[in-house]
Amino acid sequence: MILSGLSLIMIIASIPALIIAAAGHEYAHAKAADLLGDPTPRMMGRLTMNPFVHLDLVGSLALIIGGFGWAKPVIVNPTNFKDPRTDDMIVSIAGPMANILMAFIAYVIMRSLDVVGLLENESLYLVLLLIVVYNINFAILNMMPIPPLDGSHILMNFLPLKWQVHIARFSIVSLLILIAILNSPIATRIFVPLQKSILGGFESIVNLVL
Repeated sequence: MILSGLSLIMIIASIPALIIAAAGHEYAHAKAADLLGDPTPRMMGRLTMNPFVHLDLVGSLALIIGGFGWAKPVIVNPTNFKDPRTDDMIVSIAGPMANILMAFIAYVIMRSLDVVGLLENESLYLVLLLIVVYNINFAILNMMPIPPLDGSHILMNFLPLKWQVHIARFSIVSLLILIAILNSPIATRIFVPLQKSILGGFESIVNLVL
């Protein structure tokens, strides 16, 4: 389910999926931080679903071309939290969890339309499929414990300060490692089983209702 290859139809169908995945992910970070007492995202104009505020050009192109990408990170100030470590982890996980929720909603819509025979339009099917895939990919990618992804924020909250400093210093190297992984067979071996597990969970839940 890792998508690759470009076509005009794929690019057009990718646009709503990209907007939903990126904007929803970053808005969730901003909203969580705001609710937990940090006004930084609000002051920086990130407490919005406006996709142009959240989209990163390179990350958007990477998502369209390779199926994996990123958006502009939401800046937070953990010193504004009542419980800096716990609240920072909540903010970090809010984005990926929002992606899983959006993927599930799109999956439910797909299955519901299919049941009533309204999923005959291939373009509609592709758009919904990409919304599911992009959101799942966003969630999986961002939970990797590699700086500057959300997973690394969660990991660093369990590490001593000196280790956090060392990891932060090598963030550029970590990003290069991440890019190398995403362009290697390792990506398929890591992400495909996780994608299948998440979709399997979706299917199990939906089958209880439909």
